[in-house]
Amino acid sequence: MELKIENLSKTYKDGTKALQDIELTLKPGVFGLLGPNGAGKSSLMRTIATLQTPDTGKISLDGTDIAHNRKYVLEKLGYLPQEFGLYPNLTCEFTLDHFAILKGISNSKERKSLIDSILQKVDLTDVRKKKVGGFSGGMKQRLGIGIVLLNNPSLIIVDEPTSGLDPIQRNKFNNILCEIEKEIIIIYSTHIVDDVEEACSQMAIMSNGRIAERGNPGELKKRLEGKIWIKHIQKSELSSVEKKYNVLISKLSAGKQTVRVYSDDSLSREGFEKDYPTLEDFYFYTQRKN
Repeated sequence: MELKIENLSKTYKDGTKALQDIELTLKPGVFGLLGPNGAGKSSLMRTIATLQTPDTGKISLDGTDIAHNRKYVLEKLGYLPQEFGLYPNLTCEFTLDHFAILKGISNSKERKSLIDSILQKVDLTDVRKKKVGGFSGGMKQRLGIGIVLLNNPSLIIVDEPTSGLDPIQRNKFNNILCEIEKEIIIIYSTHIVDDVEEACSQMAIMSNGRIAERGNPGELKKRLEGKIWIKHIQKSELSSVEKKYNVLISKLSAGKQTVRVYSDDSLSREGFEKDYPTLEDFYFYTQRKN
């Protein structure tokens, strides 16, 4: 299975260049798409999902051009938006059964076997009889993935799936994606750096409609080895430090500001200590370059 994106561009009527010369080839696994609001993530996902057409370029799924074979793509696509509607008075099990019927699974024994398997995959077996109106945000997202899995997709797109979830629910959701990734291409669009580092073996950072960087999260971090410096300063010093140094991140804690600075030169004589680079460092470094 392969998703190939070639020379993809899209400009909206107001002149916004949403996508500019996107080139990506994705294999089975979880691929992180990281970037701020307005970077082009949603435009790229809508285009892949055939919800809009590009101005130039081509997208093919396993060699099939999706622009001319929309039905083929939709049969193989699972899409989980950031927000989606559920019937609050239906149980978890009945909800899955309802969507299975909508997806054309008419045999009741086949549906039951499939739903049992999916409930186990998304860790909702114990609440199968519970109404979804009483579900937490994390449980709803896991049910959403369950619905997506009903038609055995080859390609899954998830859009900001962990926004608003607590750390435990985020971890559960990311673990589910990692468990199902073997035969499926999963595009994980988010602005949460930690999610990409935890769940994704490959990633791309988008900026201004372009792919600014792509690669393995660990390898991208290594590019900044020896170039990240940290210092604790007074809050009143922040403005002057930002003027003098390439500050990537500043965080306030216990009345003091901690700054993380990128520099090719040693800053030890100026009170900085060398630190290991993080994926967050690389993300902000990339955004500053672009």
